[in-house]
Amino acid sequence: MGSGVAWRLRRCGFDVVITEVEHPLAVRRWVSFSEAIYEGSITVEGTTAHRVELPESTRIDELCRKGDIPILICPDPSEISALRSDVVVDAILAKRNTGTVQGMAKLVIGLGPGFVAGEDVDCVIETNRGSNLGRCIWSGSAEANTGLPGEVGGETVKRVLRAPVAGIVHQARDIGDILRAGEVVAYVDGSEVRSQLDGIVRGMLRDQTPVDQGVKIGDIDPRADIELCRRISDKALAIGGGVLEAVMTCKDGNYVPALSNCHPEERSDEGSAVRPRARRALTADPSSLQFRPVWGRRKARSSG
Repeated sequence: MGSGVAWRLRRCGFDVVITEVEHPLAVRRWVSFSEAIYEGSITVEGTTAHRVELPESTRIDELCRKGDIPILICPDPSEISALRSDVVVDAILAKRNTGTVQGMAKLVIGLGPGFVAGEDVDCVIETNRGSNLGRCIWSGSAEANTGLPGEVGGETVKRVLRAPVAGIVHQARDIGDILRAGEVVAYVDGSEVRSQLDGIVRGMLRDQTPVDQGVKIGDIDPRADIELCRRISDKALAIGGGVLEAVMTCKDGNYVPALSNCHPEERSDEGSAVRPRARRALTADPSSLQFRPVWGRRKARSSG
Protein backbone atom coordinates (compact mmCIF):
# COMPACT_ATOMS: atom_id res chain seq x y z
CA MET A 1 0.00 0.00 0.00
CA GLY A 2 2.80 2.37 0.88
CA SER A 3 4.31 2.47 -2.58
CA GLY A 4 0.94 3.29 -4.10
CA VAL A 5 0.60 6.32 -1.85
CA ALA A 6 4.18 7.47 -2.43
CA TRP A 7 3.69 7.05 -6.19
CA ARG A 8 0.45 9.05 -6.15
CA LEU A 9 1.99 11.94 -4.18
CA ARG A 10 5.12 12.04 -6.34
CA ARG A 11 3.02 12.02 -9.53
CA CYS A 12 1.08 15.01 -8.18
CA GLY A 13 4.25 17.03 -7.69
CA PHE A 14 5.06 16.46 -4.03
CA ASP A 15 8.57 15.72 -2.81
CA VAL A 16 8.41 12.34 -1.09
CA VAL A 17 10.97 10.64 1.15
CA ILE A 18 10.39 7.00 2.12
CA THR A 19 11.74 5.57 5.36
CA GLU A 20 12.14 1.82 5.72
CA VAL A 21 13.26 -0.94 8.06
CA GLU A 22 16.44 -2.88 7.35
CA HIS A 23 14.58 -5.99 6.11
CA PRO A 24 11.34 -4.90 4.37
CA LEU A 25 8.52 -7.44 4.15
CA ALA A 26 7.15 -6.31 0.81
CA VAL A 27 5.49 -9.20 -1.00
CA ARG A 28 4.61 -7.42 -4.26
CA ARG A 29 8.24 -6.58 -4.92
CA TRP A 30 7.82 -5.55 -8.56
CA VAL A 31 5.71 -2.58 -7.46
CA SER A 32 7.31 -1.84 -4.08
CA PHE A 33 9.79 0.99 -3.69
CA SER A 34 11.26 -0.88 -0.72
CA GLU A 35 13.16 -3.08 -3.20
CA ALA A 36 15.58 -0.17 -3.54
CA ILE A 37 16.83 -1.05 -0.04
CA TYR A 38 18.26 -4.24 -1.56
CA GLU A 39 18.86 -3.27 -5.18
CA GLY A 40 19.90 0.37 -4.83
CA SER A 41 17.06 1.61 -7.02
CA ILE A 42 13.75 0.50 -8.53
CA THR A 43 11.31 2.01 -11.00
CA VAL A 44 7.57 1.51 -10.43
CA GLU A 45 5.25 2.68 -13.20
CA GLY A 46 7.66 5.39 -14.35
CA THR A 47 8.73 6.66 -10.92
CA THR A 48 12.15 5.73 -9.55
CA ALA A 49 13.27 5.37 -5.94
CA HIS A 50 16.93 5.34 -4.86
CA ARG A 51 18.46 4.17 -1.61
CA VAL A 52 20.11 6.99 0.33
CA GLU A 53 22.30 6.70 3.40
CA LEU A 54 21.77 9.08 6.31
CA PRO A 55 22.70 11.88 6.67
CA GLU A 56 22.97 12.58 2.92
CA SER A 57 20.60 15.55 2.92
CA THR A 58 22.19 16.95 -0.24
CA ARG A 59 21.50 13.68 -2.07
CA ILE A 60 17.90 13.70 -0.83
CA ASP A 61 17.33 17.21 -2.19
CA GLU A 62 18.98 16.31 -5.49
CA LEU A 63 16.72 13.29 -6.03
CA CYS A 64 13.60 15.27 -5.15
CA ARG A 65 14.53 17.96 -7.68
CA LYS A 66 14.87 15.24 -10.34
CA GLY A 67 11.40 13.91 -9.51
CA ASP A 68 12.72 10.72 -7.95
CA ILE A 69 12.08 9.33 -4.45
CA PRO A 70 14.85 8.92 -1.85
CA ILE A 71 14.42 5.89 0.42
CA LEU A 72 16.46 5.35 3.56
CA ILE A 73 16.64 2.95 6.49
CA CYS A 74 15.18 4.69 9.51
CA PRO A 75 13.84 2.20 12.09
CA ASP A 76 13.81 4.75 14.93
CA PRO A 77 10.67 6.96 14.86
CA SER A 78 12.55 9.75 16.66
CA GLU A 79 14.78 10.19 13.60
CA ILE A 80 11.86 11.14 11.36
CA SER A 81 11.57 14.61 12.88
CA ALA A 82 15.13 15.31 11.73
CA LEU A 83 13.84 15.33 8.14
CA ARG A 84 11.79 18.46 9.00
CA SER A 85 8.81 17.34 6.92
CA ASP A 86 5.41 18.95 6.85
CA VAL A 87 3.57 15.65 6.47
CA VAL A 88 4.24 12.20 7.95
CA VAL A 89 2.27 9.15 6.81
CA ASP A 90 2.40 6.00 8.93
CA ALA A 91 1.93 3.12 6.50
CA ILE A 92 3.20 0.27 8.64
CA LEU A 93 -0.26 -1.35 8.45
CA ALA A 94 0.36 -3.20 11.70
CA LYS A 95 -3.32 -2.77 12.70
CA ARG A 96 -2.03 -0.92 15.77
CA ASN A 97 -0.09 2.25 16.49
CA THR A 98 3.59 1.44 16.95
CA GLY A 99 4.66 4.90 18.08
CA THR A 100 3.30 7.58 15.76
CA VAL A 101 2.07 10.73 17.52
CA GLN A 102 0.62 14.09 16.64
CA GLY A 103 3.29 16.73 16.41
CA MET A 104 5.77 14.67 14.38
CA ALA A 105 4.83 17.01 11.53
CA LYS A 106 2.24 19.67 10.73
CA LEU A 107 0.03 16.87 9.42
CA VAL A 108 0.25 13.26 10.64
CA ILE A 109 -1.73 10.60 8.77
CA GLY A 110 -2.28 6.96 9.75
CA LEU A 111 -3.44 4.23 7.37
CA GLY A 112 -6.09 1.80 8.56
CA PRO A 113 -7.09 0.57 12.02
CA GLY A 114 -4.98 1.26 15.08
CA PHE A 115 -5.12 5.05 14.95
CA VAL A 116 -7.60 7.58 16.35
CA ALA A 117 -7.91 10.82 14.39
CA GLY A 118 -7.79 13.74 16.76
CA GLU A 119 -5.81 11.81 19.37
CA ASP A 120 -2.64 10.13 18.09
CA VAL A 121 -2.86 11.30 14.45
CA ASP A 122 -4.58 14.14 12.63
CA CYS A 123 -6.24 12.03 9.95
CA VAL A 124 -6.92 8.32 9.37
CA ILE A 125 -7.38 6.82 5.88
CA GLU A 126 -9.80 3.92 5.54
CA THR A 127 -8.05 0.82 4.14
CA ASN A 128 -10.87 -1.73 4.26
CA ARG A 129 -12.34 -2.59 0.86
CA GLY A 130 -15.85 -1.31 0.26
CA SER A 131 -17.61 2.00 -0.20
CA ASN A 132 -15.42 3.73 2.41
CA LEU A 133 -12.06 2.67 0.97
CA GLY A 134 -9.74 5.68 0.76
CA ARG A 135 -11.98 8.03 2.76
CA CYS A 136 -10.41 10.59 5.10
CA ILE A 137 -11.44 10.29 8.74
CA TRP A 138 -10.81 13.45 10.76
CA SER A 139 -12.42 12.19 13.96
CA GLY A 140 -12.40 8.59 15.13
CA SER A 141 -10.98 5.40 13.70
CA ALA A 142 -11.02 3.25 10.58
CA GLU A 143 -13.07 0.06 10.37
CA ALA A 144 -11.77 -2.84 12.44
CA ASN A 145 -9.50 -5.40 10.80
CA THR A 146 -11.62 -8.21 9.33
CA GLY A 147 -8.71 -10.65 9.16
CA LEU A 148 -9.75 -11.56 5.60
CA PRO A 149 -7.71 -10.63 2.52
CA GLY A 150 -9.45 -8.73 -0.27
CA GLU A 151 -10.97 -10.54 -3.22
CA VAL A 152 -8.78 -10.90 -6.30
CA GLY A 153 -10.11 -12.84 -9.26
CA GLY A 154 -12.90 -14.24 -7.08
CA GLU A 155 -10.53 -15.61 -4.44
CA THR A 156 -9.69 -14.38 -0.94
CA VAL A 157 -8.04 -16.63 1.67
CA LYS A 158 -6.75 -19.22 -0.79
CA ARG A 159 -4.69 -16.72 -2.75
CA VAL A 160 -2.51 -15.73 0.22
CA LEU A 161 0.59 -17.76 1.13
CA ARG A 162 1.66 -17.70 4.80
CA ALA A 163 4.64 -19.07 6.66
CA PRO A 164 3.68 -22.38 8.34
CA VAL A 165 6.53 -21.96 10.84
CA ALA A 166 9.00 -19.28 11.88
CA GLY A 167 12.22 -19.40 9.87
CA ILE A 168 13.94 -18.40 6.64
CA VAL A 169 12.04 -18.21 3.35
CA HIS A 170 13.51 -20.19 0.46
CA GLN A 171 11.83 -19.58 -2.88
CA ALA A 172 10.82 -22.44 -5.14
CA ARG A 173 8.99 -20.06 -7.51
CA ASP A 174 9.12 -16.29 -7.96
CA ILE A 175 6.94 -13.43 -9.17
CA GLY A 176 5.66 -13.97 -12.70
CA ASP A 177 5.73 -17.78 -12.57
CA ILE A 178 2.60 -19.63 -13.68
CA LEU A 179 1.66 -22.59 -11.49
CA ARG A 180 -1.02 -25.13 -10.70
CA ALA A 181 -2.82 -25.77 -7.44
CA GLY A 182 -0.76 -28.05 -5.24
CA GLU A 183 2.66 -26.97 -6.54
CA VAL A 184 5.32 -25.97 -4.03
CA VAL A 185 5.92 -22.22 -4.12
CA ALA A 186 8.38 -21.86 -1.24
CA TYR A 187 9.90 -23.47 1.83
CA VAL A 188 10.21 -22.02 5.31
CA ASP A 189 12.93 -23.88 7.22
CA GLY A 190 12.14 -26.99 5.19
CA SER A 191 8.34 -26.78 5.55
CA GLU A 192 6.55 -26.70 2.20
CA VAL A 193 4.27 -23.86 1.17
CA ARG A 194 1.96 -24.98 -1.64
CA SER A 195 -0.39 -22.97 -3.83
CA GLN A 196 -4.09 -23.65 -3.34
CA LEU A 197 -4.94 -22.16 -6.74
CA ASP A 198 -4.06 -22.21 -10.40
CA GLY A 199 -2.63 -18.82 -11.27
CA ILE A 200 0.44 -16.59 -11.33
CA VAL A 201 2.75 -15.64 -8.49
CA ARG A 202 1.88 -11.95 -8.05
CA GLY A 203 3.96 -11.48 -4.91
CA MET A 204 6.74 -13.32 -3.09
CA LEU A 205 9.16 -12.34 -0.35
CA ARG A 206 12.81 -12.21 -1.26
CA ASP A 207 14.80 -15.39 -0.84
CA GLN A 208 16.48 -15.75 2.58
CA THR A 209 14.00 -13.40 4.32
CA PRO A 210 13.47 -14.24 8.02
CA VAL A 211 9.78 -14.43 9.00
CA ASP A 212 7.56 -15.30 11.94
CA GLN A 213 4.91 -18.01 11.76
CA GLY A 214 1.77 -16.84 9.97
CA VAL A 215 3.43 -13.95 8.14
CA LYS A 216 2.30 -13.42 4.56
CA ILE A 217 5.10 -14.57 2.25
CA GLY A 218 3.34 -14.67 -1.12
CA ASP A 219 0.27 -13.94 -3.21
CA ILE A 220 -1.28 -15.99 -6.03
CA ASP A 221 -3.41 -14.21 -8.63
CA PRO A 222 -5.92 -16.55 -10.32
CA ARG A 223 -6.25 -14.12 -13.25
CA ALA A 224 -2.77 -15.24 -14.40
CA ASP A 225 -2.01 -11.92 -16.14
CA ILE A 226 1.67 -11.00 -15.79
CA GLU A 227 0.94 -7.34 -16.54
CA LEU A 228 -1.02 -7.12 -13.29
CA CYS A 229 2.16 -8.07 -11.44
CA ARG A 230 3.70 -4.83 -12.70
CA ARG A 231 0.81 -2.55 -11.74
CA ILE A 232 0.03 -0.83 -8.45
CA SER A 233 -3.23 -2.27 -7.11
CA ASP A 234 -6.55 -0.45 -7.24
CA LYS A 235 -6.67 -0.54 -3.44
CA ALA A 236 -3.27 1.12 -3.07
CA LEU A 237 -4.23 3.85 -5.53
CA ALA A 238 -7.51 4.51 -3.71
CA ILE A 239 -5.67 4.85 -0.41
CA GLY A 240 -3.14 7.12 -2.12
CA GLY A 241 -6.01 9.29 -3.29
CA GLY A 242 -7.24 9.56 0.28
CA VAL A 243 -3.81 10.71 1.50
CA LEU A 244 -3.65 13.25 -1.33
CA GLU A 245 -7.07 14.60 -0.33
CA ALA A 246 -5.96 14.92 3.29
CA VAL A 247 -2.87 16.89 2.29
CA MET A 248 -4.83 19.18 -0.02
CA THR A 249 -7.67 19.94 2.37
CA CYS A 250 -5.99 20.61 5.68
CA LYS A 251 -4.31 23.51 7.44
CA ASP A 252 -2.08 22.92 10.47
CA GLY A 253 -3.42 19.39 10.87
CA ASN A 254 -7.11 20.40 10.76
CA TYR A 255 -9.66 19.73 8.04
CA VAL A 256 -10.75 22.98 6.37
CA PRO A 257 -13.84 22.36 4.18
CA ALA A 258 -13.51 25.76 2.52
CA LEU A 259 -10.29 24.65 0.83
CA SER A 260 -12.17 22.21 -1.36
CA ASN A 261 -15.14 24.46 -2.15
CA CYS A 262 -13.58 27.30 -4.13
CA HIS A 263 -10.71 28.07 -6.47
CA PRO A 264 -7.37 29.05 -4.88
CA GLU A 265 -7.41 32.48 -6.47
CA GLU A 266 -10.69 33.23 -4.69
CA ARG A 267 -9.10 32.90 -1.24
CA SER A 268 -6.56 34.83 0.76
CA ASP A 269 -3.44 33.10 2.04
CA GLU A 270 -4.52 33.93 5.57
CA GLY A 271 -7.19 31.24 5.63
CA SER A 272 -5.79 28.73 3.19
CA ALA A 273 -2.06 28.29 3.49
CA VAL A 274 -1.88 24.74 2.18
CA ARG A 275 -3.80 24.13 -0.98
CA PRO A 276 -2.99 27.28 -3.01
CA ARG A 277 0.74 26.72 -2.59
CA ALA A 278 0.50 23.04 -3.46
CA ARG A 279 -1.80 23.76 -6.39
CA ARG A 280 0.56 26.32 -7.90
CA ALA A 281 3.44 23.92 -7.42
CA LEU A 282 1.76 21.13 -9.37
CA THR A 283 2.56 22.97 -12.59
CA ALA A 284 5.93 24.26 -11.37
CA ASP A 285 9.23 22.71 -10.41
CA PRO A 286 8.72 20.22 -7.54
CA SER A 287 11.42 21.95 -5.49
CA SER A 288 9.11 24.96 -5.09
CA LEU A 289 6.63 22.96 -3.03
CA GLN A 290 5.93 24.23 0.44
CA PHE A 291 4.98 20.75 1.58
CA ARG A 292 7.43 17.91 1.67
CA PRO A 293 5.35 14.83 2.51
CA VAL A 294 7.38 12.02 3.98
CA TRP A 295 6.27 8.47 3.54
CA GLY A 296 6.83 7.94 7.22
CA ARG A 297 8.04 4.74 8.86
CA ARG A 298 6.80 2.40 6.23
CA LYS A 299 7.26 -1.28 7.06
CA ALA A 300 6.28 -2.66 3.73
CA ARG A 301 3.53 -5.23 3.66
CA SER A 302 1.00 -5.88 0.95
CA SER A 303 -2.46 -7.32 1.31
CA GLY A 304 -3.44 -6.76 -2.28
